Amino acid sequence: EKPRLPVGTPEVEHIGIRKRPRRNRRGPAMREMFAETILSPANFILPIFVHEGADDIPISSMPGVSRLGVDTGLLREVREAYAVGVKSVVIFPKTPDELKTPTAEECFNPSGLAQRAIRNVKREFPDVVVYTDVALDPYNSLGHDGIVRSDGVIMNDETIAYLCKQAVSQAEAGADYVSPSDMMDGRVGAIRDALDNAGFTQVGIMSYTAKYASAFYGPFREALDSKPRMPSDDWKVEPNKKTYQQNPANWRESLLEAKLDEEEGADILMVKPAMPYLDIIKGLSDNSNLPIAAYHVSGEYAMLKAAALNGWLNEKDAVLEALLSIKRAGANVILTYYAVQAAKWLREDQGL
Repeated sequence: EKPRLPVGTPEVEHIGIRKRPRRNRRGPAMREMFAETILSPANFILPIFVHEGADDIPISSMPGVSRLGVDTGLLREVREAYAVGVKSVVIFPKTPDELKTPTAEECFNPSGLAQRAIRNVKREFPDVVVYTDVALDPYNSLGHDGIVRSDGVIMNDETIAYLCKQAVSQAEAGADYVSPSDMMDGRVGAIRDALDNAGFTQVGIMSYTAKYASAFYGPFREALDSKPRMPSDDWKVEPNKKTYQQNPANWRESLLEAKLDEEEGADILMVKPAMPYLDIIKGLSDNSNLPIAAYHVSGEYAMLKAAALNGWLNEKDAVLEALLSIKRAGANVILTYYAVQAAKWLREDQGL
């Protein structure tokens, strides 16, 4: 039967349009064939928050995400992720308050929470790729990524000394990649040397290359209780991290950071956050031959989840579009709290 036209459709003469891009979008088989970007569970790294104890502790600002017991929920979560094709995780420890100090020595404790979490995962799932977080803020009683001087200055080189010890302790526990998120100058080269000198030449570095002083980190800092602390009468503490994280106004600065990290031995370059910084992802992808990672951060997750819970967005469609845009911009590694759910959706679409 010939398709019918709505009443009122105008009659038009043939229009001489020779090139019609819509021809290649007419049907699903064509759209699938000509797709320029393919999203896969293999692209995802699942961030996992761990804590002492056995119970899951929900994070109020991240519905569906919890702190997981290092000996219980952690392994359950990794098992579920692995079953749907997500074979990479990054570990973030919620350090007990009594172990936090102004110099954060707990970060390189061989029996520390992060180190135990790494060993647990590698023991049960040796094929899972384990990434870590190298920074002092989860262990620092003042809440900063580096050691804080009494005048509020975040000390660069002194911080690096402990970052190196932290990275080596994580490698000893079995980490595949260490991931410096601190944004201290020169830390990638120092960590590379420390790993090599300790015999860990095969352990990679995923550098937080372009980490911006963003408003989108709020739920993460609730998850780890790692936001900067209030100053005391005799110790100044900056309320934000703008002296070491990048200015959201700057693009070219990220190219400098990428050049330095690449020269210092980074194996992967990361942009954080992701969606508000797609131009930065594209810039790094265009200017480096290294793999590019992007962190779809807690605030991005929280926005999508809140809109979905209120019925304002179709969660599946919005999430997969968001993740696709990150990959399209040039990131073939995506850290996202939606990793497991997105992998399930992708498998459903493939009839798996």
